[in-house]
Amino acid sequence: MATVSRRAFLNRSALTVAGFTAAASQARRAAAVEAGPVAANDKLRLALIGCGGMGRGDLETFLENPEVDCPLICDVDDAQLDKAAQAIERLRKGRPERVNDFRRVMDSRNIDLCLVATPDHWHALPTIHACQAGKDVYVEKPLATSIAEGRAMLHAARKADRVVQMGTQWRSGSHYGDAVDFVQSGKLGKIRLVRMWAALTWIEGIGKPADGVPPSGVDYDMWLGPAKERPFNPARFHFTFRWFWDYAGGLMTDWGVHLINIAHWAMRAGMPRSVCSTGGKFVLDDMSQTPDTQVALFEYPDFTMIWEHQAVGNHGIRRREHGVEFLGTAGALVVDANGWEVMPVPGKGLEPFQAPGTTDAARSRHVRNFLDCVGSRRRPVTDVEIGHQVSTIAHLGNVALRSGRKIVWDAEKEQASGDSAANEFVAKAYRKPWTLPT
Repeated sequence: MATVSRRAFLNRSALTVAGFTAAASQARRAAAVEAGPVAANDKLRLALIGCGGMGRGDLETFLENPEVDCPLICDVDDAQLDKAAQAIERLRKGRPERVNDFRRVMDSRNIDLCLVATPDHWHALPTIHACQAGKDVYVEKPLATSIAEGRAMLHAARKADRVVQMGTQWRSGSHYGDAVDFVQSGKLGKIRLVRMWAALTWIEGIGKPADGVPPSGVDYDMWLGPAKERPFNPARFHFTFRWFWDYAGGLMTDWGVHLINIAHWAMRAGMPRSVCSTGGKFVLDDMSQTPDTQVALFEYPDFTMIWEHQAVGNHGIRRREHGVEFLGTAGALVVDANGWEVMPVPGKGLEPFQAPGTTDAARSRHVRNFLDCVGSRRRPVTDVEIGHQVSTIAHLGNVALRSGRKIVWDAEKEQASGDSAANEFVAKAYRKPWTLPT
């Protein structure tokens, strides 16, 4: 099976159909992405809220753009502040102001943009308050830890007319865009099934460490924020917060949002009619709470979508660690970070091929799109409304799993129809004095 370049593939006459050409593909994405760059002498002042590994990685991407400065950083952990400050001093030669409370950022008139890269349970409040303070926001995925939080974030962004981009950088990966264009061209025939999977062999158990004392320089009460009050435990802190329901939604939301985003983009899908899910902790013997194995089934009016994940397991379809597969009557297409591939049904006029991935600059393009939209006031490629939709779908997988029910979803009301037990998981209770603005 030959490997061809993106340009060569798009120009192959055998694969050309009405409405599917390289020019049309590029024009559609240009209309959604290009908004014209901000002049380099018009400085944009960025505040980083959440200075961990993801925050620092995003920060360095923002600072690739000469018009961006970062005069203010915020984290509850002084050690993380030190690392972010060192990155800024290396890239901009200036020393940022440091604060431990995100509300200090909102009070600053010297800030135009907020980069929110906190643990998931801290996405909603800084984003909402930043919008209310007249600041545009780039917030990492998933949008929040609950459907109700996501709705509140969308409401705040629209009410204040703010630009809010969710950090799902695959949306700006050009080979994902090409795969989406091919799915939408109709060449695969009628698509009846979409499969998504993450078989992440690098995930390991977190053990069962004893509760202890927070590290020096950490405001642990502020780290908990609206989450339940619990003793400090190192397994619940920093990166591995992902595996606890208080702070996140496990792989269903951590990786599911990426893959659901591609599936929905390609299928032009709305919300599912129903969701059911099963899974559990079948491998890991540790104190994590979210399942190491999970399958979720989403019912749409004219197709079915399946999510599956496994930690410390074998790879999924054709040994790909993760991916999205579209199964049509004329062939199948599978796409992941390494590229995309078409597998034809014999006699349907398709040719088998592989196209390489082009994700190395996706994060830079995603940030650039956000900055361009800050200047133009257009909505970015992963606008908060898209972020809310795909995050809601991932949350519904967990709502179905945790409630043990098939969820019949009322998309207008954002409630499980006639199911008070399931609706207990649609919102999260906030620890006082924190409240979610609505």
